[in-house]
Amino acid sequence: MTQESSHSGHGPAHANDLEARILAALWEEVPFPRLPSDAPPELKALVVEIENPRKIYTIHRAIRRHSLQLLIEKFISQLRYGCGYDDCTTPSCFSCRRRLAGKAPIRRYSPTSARTLAVQMAGQDNPELNICPNLDTPRGPSDAIKPLIFGPKPRLPKNELSNGRSTRKSGSSVRATVLDDKQLPRRRSQSNTGATPATLSQPRLSVPERRSCSHGGRREPASKELEDVPSPPPPSPASRVLINERPIRKDYRSFAANMFGTVAFKMLEWLAPNNMEAISSKAANTVDCGSKVSTSTNASTVDDSDDGLFVSSASMAEQDVEPLSPRNQEADHTNSHAHANGQSYPTRSRANSSTRVRTSSTSRPLAADRFSEVRLTDGFAEPISPLSPVSKVDKVPKRLVRSTSSISRQRPNGKPIDDALNQDPQGIQVGLENGVRSPGPGDENTDGFFSVGDSRESLISDDRSESPLEQDIPSDEPEAEDILPQGLSHFNIHTVDLLCHILQQDGTAENHLLEPQRIISPPKGTRENGVWRRRKAQLPYPHNLRLEWKLFIEQSIFNVLSDPHSILETFTTRGELIDSQSIWYYMLRLTRVAPSLVFDSLWTASESLFAPPKALQSARSPTANFFPQRPRSLTNEEAGFVLSVCFHALVAAAPVVFDASQLFDMSRIRSRGLTLSESGAVARQPSSLCLEYEDVFTDDLALRLARRLLAAIPTRKHFDELIELDQDSEDGTTEPDILEVFLSHLEPGREQQQTVESSRTERELHEKRVPILLLDWARTVMLNEWEGRPDVPGDGPFGGALSLIEAMYQKRNSLLLADVAFRTEYFGDRLDAIDLPVSWLAFNSSRQKAHLLDYPYIFHPSSLVSYFRAANFSRMSRSYEESSSLQTRITAIIATDSLVTDQHQKGVLQDLLKVASAKFLILDIGRKSVIKDAFDQLWRRQERELMRPLKVHLGEDTGEEGFDSGGVQQEFFRLAIAEALDPAYGAFTVDDRTRMTWFRPGSLEPEWKFELVGLLMSLAVFNGLTLPVTFPKALYMKLLGEPVTELHHIADGWPDLANGLTTLQEWDESQGAVEDIFARTYEFSIDMFGQPVSREMDSSKHPSWPQFSQHLTEPLSAGNPEDAPLVTGDNREAYVSDYIRYLTDVSVAPQFAAFARGFRACLDAKSLRLLTPALLQSLVEGTQEIDIGELRRAARYVGWDASHRAVRDFWAVVKRYDAPMRRRLLEFVTASDRVPVGGMRNVQFVVQRNGQEDGDAGHLPTAYTCYGTLLLPEYRDREVLRERLAMALENAQGFGFA
Repeated sequence: MTQESSHSGHGPAHANDLEARILAALWEEVPFPRLPSDAPPELKALVVEIENPRKIYTIHRAIRRHSLQLLIEKFISQLRYGCGYDDCTTPSCFSCRRRLAGKAPIRRYSPTSARTLAVQMAGQDNPELNICPNLDTPRGPSDAIKPLIFGPKPRLPKNELSNGRSTRKSGSSVRATVLDDKQLPRRRSQSNTGATPATLSQPRLSVPERRSCSHGGRREPASKELEDVPSPPPPSPASRVLINERPIRKDYRSFAANMFGTVAFKMLEWLAPNNMEAISSKAANTVDCGSKVSTSTNASTVDDSDDGLFVSSASMAEQDVEPLSPRNQEADHTNSHAHANGQSYPTRSRANSSTRVRTSSTSRPLAADRFSEVRLTDGFAEPISPLSPVSKVDKVPKRLVRSTSSISRQRPNGKPIDDALNQDPQGIQVGLENGVRSPGPGDENTDGFFSVGDSRESLISDDRSESPLEQDIPSDEPEAEDILPQGLSHFNIHTVDLLCHILQQDGTAENHLLEPQRIISPPKGTRENGVWRRRKAQLPYPHNLRLEWKLFIEQSIFNVLSDPHSILETFTTRGELIDSQSIWYYMLRLTRVAPSLVFDSLWTASESLFAPPKALQSARSPTANFFPQRPRSLTNEEAGFVLSVCFHALVAAAPVVFDASQLFDMSRIRSRGLTLSESGAVARQPSSLCLEYEDVFTDDLALRLARRLLAAIPTRKHFDELIELDQDSEDGTTEPDILEVFLSHLEPGREQQQTVESSRTERELHEKRVPILLLDWARTVMLNEWEGRPDVPGDGPFGGALSLIEAMYQKRNSLLLADVAFRTEYFGDRLDAIDLPVSWLAFNSSRQKAHLLDYPYIFHPSSLVSYFRAANFSRMSRSYEESSSLQTRITAIIATDSLVTDQHQKGVLQDLLKVASAKFLILDIGRKSVIKDAFDQLWRRQERELMRPLKVHLGEDTGEEGFDSGGVQQEFFRLAIAEALDPAYGAFTVDDRTRMTWFRPGSLEPEWKFELVGLLMSLAVFNGLTLPVTFPKALYMKLLGEPVTELHHIADGWPDLANGLTTLQEWDESQGAVEDIFARTYEFSIDMFGQPVSREMDSSKHPSWPQFSQHLTEPLSAGNPEDAPLVTGDNREAYVSDYIRYLTDVSVAPQFAAFARGFRACLDAKSLRLLTPALLQSLVEGTQEIDIGELRRAARYVGWDASHRAVRDFWAVVKRYDAPMRRRLLEFVTASDRVPVGGMRNVQFVVQRNGQEDGDAGHLPTAYTCYGTLLLPEYRDREVLRERLAMALENAQGFGFA
């Protein structure tokens, strides 16, 4: 029976009592880590004694293993038997399945299937949420031991007897497990058969444990492990017990049956607490009684069909729930390194609960009274085999058990240890130069940050030549009754190097898949001042001291990294985090010796991020009732520091590369959800590097830590919102955002305390490494959590990843990140390009739900253009369908056989509904009055009319016969925009150098005309057309609501002005005062219609610029300041900011506001959020540069092929065209001289054969602009082709059939 099943009672009091009993038992049994006797004196100053049992790593590990076993027991019981409630709503509960099945038969999960599902469910985050709330605690042994048969082991030959392992008889399917006398659980007599909670504070010191260590991946025999303890008495007569399993039938074609039906996975349940008690009892009874075969009291099953798999829901009787307690063999991520090294820690198996707690005068004190109400932590832990107990005859003096100094280097008989491990050979240090990933022996690290070891060889660096010789190391250990576990309180760079070096030198580091697997030497400047072990170089290092060092180092790592306050003490100096590169180096060393321990410890420490701040725990706060009192709450600044340290551990786990291009390439590969870079991928990298990345980003413990860290981000944001809503806040100050604290620490150029010296090249690489890998981790969590839908969680790990990416995108310039680094094409490749934007338009985001298009920067620009057009096309389609439906109903009403017979009424109804029933927006435009006709017909149009597809009749008054299928529209907009933006029109100005168009300050034109110009541009974008305009980037930033504040925002429109202001900003006053050299006054001046107009700039007010439309009664120059102040070195930054604001905002505010109203008339305001200023500029203007090579690759042919002589002549002629002629050619064929966004692949350019011309004259080339088709005759030679084509391009105007 387990501790849980051996006690009755429910509620928190019983749970606390049970937890206290478990802690008391573990406190007695686990080995205590102590500082080894040969430790340097520098370590002793950092050593602290640990009184809290939950802070001992071995206890923490055992408790989590125990919790995992109980959790799996519950899941198996829930899956196979259910809770027994008829109204159960838990989907995985058998009672719920039976209720949903109704009268239909329902199949019960087989033991193998239940075991498979239970292991999977227990391995998820927050598995307790999936447990049925009505489920009772399983009691008694489970069905897993029913097929087991117990009997005495027959005598075997010596060669088989010495193996001590499981054997299988030839030709038989019966599996047998042999337990010798050392493995057989034994009962220990106790003076007290029971224990009460009052006695838990004084448990007695345990007997010595069996220890097993590893060296080189081999498990040492038990005899070596107990060299320093007296030999036990001879074994009892009953030396062996044979446990057989009844043969069962299984489907060998089933993966689950062959995987989870093996003995290895069945032992997960056999070794569970409930079952081990039953197995121990049966084995002991078998030995005592001498029976040949002792079968289970329960009926054993032959196969799954005999276990009641099919159950009739209507007639099913109530069944007793029996516990099933498998444990997850693969889920023990926390201490997988102990398995890899052959390391196992001792334990005791107990026959009953009364043996767990012993009270006597010799008990070692357990300082657990004040910790008795701390809940158990579920998770994965190192398995401690209950089949390997130490019986009562193994007791030795306590001094040999707990005193580390008593573990001498000699045997009990006084002879020196002759079987200790030999000295480690001198390791080969391998240098790793920048850009080289595969170092070879003999390379020197002349400029590298550190040295690494080859992952495929055991290269262990030995420090004996540098360590002082040890003569006699005195021992000052206290008595066994008074000792407590020890560990380091915090780390520094030297202790980290020392601890990692010891694990690598002793061969006790964890086996892992991280690259590089070893860091051989510390960076420059750290080894000279380092600390090393005191040892005698002429002697081999004892095996038991290696074990002591391993226990002590594991405890120290756990003690520091599992406590947020120890983390802050280690990684902060004077209230500020040390530099990012030093933290990365700390974590790089630690993750290369004990990655599982590091990730698990940080996962435990990150729980403090979810503790509400003190402001929410205040008794006066109305939100205090929602949160339990947690004394260890962190401020946002402290939480940001802890978050930074944990994320640096994840960054350090990634493969160390020394080429920034590899970082970017691997990020692009993984952004598409790829493991290996395939042909045609965005980047090409070696398969070995891709697989190393995959090993890291699929590590379970690292992913678990990343999920918890990301989930903490929205939680802290919710805390901040609650504090803002708290009416009883003591002060009005607000704490900084946790992401602001975290990301500001990563910004290059910050003055931070540097613990590790590094070169400039290393620092520059690190500044790129951390942001890129942070995005990779956020992207990895998103891809793992994504369910294939566009709506995603707004909180939790997915919401935290989105928040982190958003914060990094806003600070992308300071983090040296380009827009391409944020893209995750995986989503765009798997979501429908039409349904995604349409669903987003109707989606309302909240804190719980978000939409992927709320974060457009994770999509490719071409995808965003498609989404933008699809969103607006859906509005056009909806308007067209509404008008078509109304037109159909009107047609039915005015029909001759309709119920309405009065023709006058039919005509009135038709006239009233003429606008509503029109399917298209039709414009009749004359070539001589394009802009006037356009303004007249667009003025005061209803919004539903503007939403319809556009049709233009251009020049029909002069006899043109153009049929508008797109080409006529393009021609209309080209003419209308050219006339509207003409400087002679008075509304806009054009820069002579850049040809950029901008608003004329104080224009004479009324505002409604600017609104109509904006409407023209809106109609063109709405109908998918590009315009022959050139606006500065500042216009598109203002249209999207982004501020124009920096010099690079105006550099394309006003390059000379930007250069002058840059010179002013960067002027060195040692060469002269700013006011003397530049002689600028603090005012904004322009020339308005021949009059100089200037106003003194004032950033504290909301100034306005004089307008002619305001009927001024005095000259514009009357308001010019007479003595404006000079620009000095103190106010030049403010002067530059104010000048940019006056140039792009104040001087043209009325004109831009009217233009923006017209621009937003047709376009959905929400759809504009998908675009960046650069993307909107490309969407409106297209690209002016035409690449003939790309155009030729995108061209198609009708009537001939690309190898035809005439086609080759055509491209030979076109290739010699200059830029204006290339634009004429493109305009002649497509009606636009701009390349649309997306490049030439979005241009339809067809060269169609149009007859044959033999002479020098003949037909000129013509074009169908609506279909992008060039009708090219086959001319006699290339010269005739050049002449006729040039004549067509220079005289192209008007339409025949377009």
